[in-house]
Amino acid sequence: MPMVFKKMLSAFGVGGPSVDTVLTNPNTRPGLSLDGHVNLIGGDAPATIEHIAVGLVTRVEIEGGDSEYAGIMEFHRMPVSGPFELAPKQQMSIPFQLPVPWETPVTDVYGQRLHGMTMGLRTELAVARAVDKSDLDQVAVHPLPIHERILDAFQALGFRFKHADLERGHIHGVQQTLPFYQEIEFFAAPQYARVINEVELTFVTSQRGVDVILECDKRGGFLSAGHDVFGRYAVPHTDADRADWVQVVDGWLRETTSRYGNLRADGFGAPHGHHGRHGSGMGGMVAGAALGVAGGLVAGELIEDAFEGDFGDFGGDFE
Repeated sequence: MPMVFKKMLSAFGVGGPSVDTVLTNPNTRPGLSLDGHVNLIGGDAPATIEHIAVGLVTRVEIEGGDSEYAGIMEFHRMPVSGPFELAPKQQMSIPFQLPVPWETPVTDVYGQRLHGMTMGLRTELAVARAVDKSDLDQVAVHPLPIHERILDAFQALGFRFKHADLERGHIHGVQQTLPFYQEIEFFAAPQYARVINEVELTFVTSQRGVDVILECDKRGGFLSAGHDVFGRYAVPHTDADRADWVQVVDGWLRETTSRYGNLRADGFGAPHGHHGRHGSGMGGMVAGAALGVAGGLVAGELIEDAFEGDFGDFGGDFE
């Protein structure tokens, strides 16, 4: 085969290096890590590897004007290797340990994937003068003990899980490092059904503890429209086994819904220093841009296809 033709094929990735990432364990929790190896096999010709990086990617809902669409976002990235030369057919295995951010959203509860959640580890192999290669591996993020106690309490109170997703933006008054937040939606339990339709639960987790944000969707009456009120509660990790969480969560819900008669002009029931959410408008866009690659949308249809094909649409209730 003529050398010029070989170079052209190599530029399109034909006969070039291949990459396959193997995770020691695809299950993790916020604040822990994902360990694994990036395995390389050289192609038909020598290749200059510019860098190898791994990053966490997920699907995020993004508001644009009057519409909303979903985009794939890489929100956390770490280099695995700098430049080096890879010989033809050479095999290499490079270990890595990727810290998982504390704010990483939960994807799996009670051994089941939350309907609406996707999470993957993307490996990027940048090859000089050729198409970059990538690999995508499914990741499961399980709740921390404090998350589990609160979710258990919602279940014990009779709330039924509806859906979970990620919204691009920031929550007013909450110290947040990622450019999105998770909403875990529940249908109202029978004892609250006369007052609210649904509750959206958000965890913003740090090394110290978790900010719990509740959004209660009020049921409208014959002559009155429904509206939302918000409650925000800070809990340290050390309280996970120190409280009757059914009683605590019930108290949060009753306190939050008691603000229906005390709404501010902007619609947020926020006495006692509690704050409502800010949507995913300019604040979220600026935050995403400030994060650079980690926090921007990942280009290319291949990643979207991988989410749809390899990961599928995970459903199931966590009852």
